[in-house]
Amino acid sequence: MEKVVSNSLLQEPGARMRLALSQMNTTVGDLEGNTARILAAMDEARAAGADLIAFPELSITGYPPEDLLLKPGFLHENLAALRRIAEAATGIVAVVGFVDVDEDIYNAAAVCADGRVCGVHHKFFLPNYGVFDEDRYFQRGYDHSVYRLGSVTFGVTVCEDIWYAHGPAHTQAIVGGAHLIVNINASPYHLEKWRFRDKLLATRAADNTCHLAYVNQVGGQDELVFDGHSLVYDPRGRLTCRAHSFKEELVICDLDLGSVIHARLADPRRRKEKRALEAAGEKVTLVELPPLPADRPRPEHPPLMVEPVGGCEEVYEALVLGTGDYVNKNGFNGVVIGISGGIDSALVACIAVDALGADRVVLVSMPSVYSSDETQSDAQKVAENLGTRFYEIPIRDLQGTWTQTLAAAFEGTQPGVPEENLQARTRGNILMALSNKFGWLVLTTGNKSEMACGYATLYGDMAGGYAVIKDVPKTMVFDLCEWRNTKSPAIPESIIVRPPSAELRPDQKDTDSLPPYAILDPIIHAYVEEDRSLDEMEALGMDRDLARRVILMIDRNEYKRRQAAPGVKITPKAFGRDRRLPITNRFHDVF
Repeated sequence: MEKVVSNSLLQEPGARMRLALSQMNTTVGDLEGNTARILAAMDEARAAGADLIAFPELSITGYPPEDLLLKPGFLHENLAALRRIAEAATGIVAVVGFVDVDEDIYNAAAVCADGRVCGVHHKFFLPNYGVFDEDRYFQRGYDHSVYRLGSVTFGVTVCEDIWYAHGPAHTQAIVGGAHLIVNINASPYHLEKWRFRDKLLATRAADNTCHLAYVNQVGGQDELVFDGHSLVYDPRGRLTCRAHSFKEELVICDLDLGSVIHARLADPRRRKEKRALEAAGEKVTLVELPPLPADRPRPEHPPLMVEPVGGCEEVYEALVLGTGDYVNKNGFNGVVIGISGGIDSALVACIAVDALGADRVVLVSMPSVYSSDETQSDAQKVAENLGTRFYEIPIRDLQGTWTQTLAAAFEGTQPGVPEENLQARTRGNILMALSNKFGWLVLTTGNKSEMACGYATLYGDMAGGYAVIKDVPKTMVFDLCEWRNTKSPAIPESIIVRPPSAELRPDQKDTDSLPPYAILDPIIHAYVEEDRSLDEMEALGMDRDLARRVILMIDRNEYKRRQAAPGVKITPKAFGRDRRLPITNRFHDVF
């Protein structure tokens, strides 16, 4: 392969490129639908005078396709979709994520122009940590290419490639002379991850003295949410364009390519790095793209610069998007929620209404002999405030039936947890009956603090299809409710200030079984998300005996979490896809 030295910008210091980033919401396996969205975005970008449009990682197949990648028919249809897209790439260059098939399969980006595929980049760095399993499926790439479009040279990378300082972008920019690096992504969300990405991408742009365009997909896929935040940095690491978070949109951005050569002439590091890379045998293939028509219309497009949301608003938007996409992409006509008058079910009700509309949400109160008048009243107020359908289906008689049915078997024992759990399982049966009858998806209402400690009933309050707040700590639940009420007062203040209770026995409080949540949540965070030992937790000021008790609860309830419904990931390490521990396990780091 021939190495490239590009000096075209020396001849045209005022060169510019109009770039389009399609921050799209794909659906895994919907090859036809994803292709139609890609073609529509290409038409829109072409009409806006864009020279190049970039789509997210694996935009044809959706991300992550998981074991669909083991189906030859799926792979062949993905290639057929790419051919359709390439044929439509006239008057514009398109960078499209797809699965390449060449003896093995690759997570790849195709560069399409003049009605054909002109080149392909295979992803170099395959993540295999956290929620990622790419080594399970893909071969890694090795070859470097850059593309010349008129006076502009650009390189293409895929997601993880840009996380490494000396990854393919570095070779494309230093040896290949790329003025622009296009990085296509399917980067899953967790709270304020965008801040870390911002710093990393600004550094990559400045270190490689090039424009860096980052396009990320948006939308929900099972437990994952993709937040968008597509953006562009200039050669000095300055932000020039940023898209919205959690919103599908086409972003148009004009790049001053002349700024690249000015920055490079003033930076002697590149010369030394280039010699070192060439001495190490790094080579780059140059692909010449056919010129675009010179008479294309180029209407005015001011750069988009959106200030990211943070904190509770960011988390809430992620929960709404993840829930809405799960329900809609899986074809459910609505959802049903057991509304207790407590804070968790009130928050889930708000999220569901904001995601789907009040007409697709049904709230069901199922009071027992232990339900207070206050919680029953508050449950109805939430439904009234949100404008949803509301049913009250008491379980008092069913409680009596269970007591009579089990009287002989339970003879000689004292009432306790089994009788409490029967109430939760009775409610679960009612919700599942409504689900079966009307096609409503049951949304469960357990939070991360409860899921961690096993403070939940299998086949009871854990019964359902989607666990909206399973990755939201209880202390954050309170914050989210306070924030949601600033939009509209949907959650009565009495729900927020009332001490949490399952109301499964007289005068029950969560603190009868768990430490106060303000103490519990930091212990869970330290053990689950940071993998800290008991000694480390004590050094952080946590009570050793209490931390030991919590750790044992977490370890002993892995079997419950393995049977839990999927739910939106919002923390750096969620139960399920992120944290994978054996159920049968005798290692406990507490003794």
